[in-house]
Amino acid sequence: MTHDQAQERRNDYDVTNTVQVSSPHQVRAAVASLFRSLYPRHSFDAVWLAFHDFERVFCGHDEYHPVDTPYHDIQHTLDMTLALARLIAGYESTAGPGDALGPERAALAIVCGLFHDSGYLRHRERDRAVAHGAEFTRSHVSRSGQFLEGYLPRIGLGEFVPVAARIVHFTGYEIDIERIELDEPKDSLVGHLLGTADLMAQLADRCYLEKCRDRLFPEFVVGGVALGESPSNARYRSGRDLLAKTLAFYQSSVRRRLEHNFNGAYRYMEAYFEHGENPYVYFLRKNLAFLSTIIANGSWDRLRRKPPCVIPDASGEARLLRLAFERVRDWSEQKSGGVPSFAGLTAAAR
Repeated sequence: MTHDQAQERRNDYDVTNTVQVSSPHQVRAAVASLFRSLYPRHSFDAVWLAFHDFERVFCGHDEYHPVDTPYHDIQHTLDMTLALARLIAGYESTAGPGDALGPERAALAIVCGLFHDSGYLRHRERDRAVAHGAEFTRSHVSRSGQFLEGYLPRIGLGEFVPVAARIVHFTGYEIDIERIELDEPKDSLVGHLLGTADLMAQLADRCYLEKCRDRLFPEFVVGGVALGESPSNARYRSGRDLLAKTLAFYQSSVRRRLEHNFNGAYRYMEAYFEHGENPYVYFLRKNLAFLSTIIANGSWDRLRRKPPCVIPDASGEARLLRLAFERVRDWSEQKSGGVPSFAGLTAAAR
């Protein structure tokens, strides 16, 4: 990865700057090409249908409201799914006899990737009392597992219903990863690839830092993650505060997951890309190095990229910010007797 290549990368393109990851059709075509090269005698129909249904469901043409979480948006899912397909291709190219995932489990992995964040979606009937999908932040992985259990039989992958919900938990924090038990090692491998792709795609996103500050933080506010029992023990006081704690979070959690919990599965990218390169690691490190410089110099104004927000409602991001502001205001009044003592968070949410 050269300096010029890194500079030319567009905000809604993958790490190679060749696939527009805000486009379901482009990502489907890229994944289909990979899948067919790996398994030329196996049908791609189940995965093709999953892409079709993903677009329908996340755009609100089904029993769910359209996705309204601007950080966990359509682009994130497609970016992660493309990374996952590449990891699968890298693994399959190095697997020994009897160790290959095979087409069925590869299809399962890709479908789990497409719907790993479906738990953020609000059901039109069951979730009438829920104002925003970010309210499911703490439970979205379990909800995604429940979605997959109902969906897999519809596309001919019903045999994986008993393990799908556990596999998708490799992308979240609701269950300690070391407590996820799967009898079949290949199912565990699917989980490792899934969790690895989710982390790498996020951290390698060209606008990762801006998205954390402007989108993930208000999602955390609405989801009950940012605020504590009092202003003094809040987990994140603002989007800038979230970023300031990102380096420590990477060292204490993300790096351990990638290296230990997921058995270094990110290295399968080196088998996929020529010359042993891993552009996901390149951009991940680039983002963290840039963040380190910003923190050291206090130059927060350097974060000025304007990433697209790939959710159906054009005003959805503004609605999330208003809702986050309201939550902070109500929380401040409740905790401080009417005096908004959480000004830093309030200003950021507004």
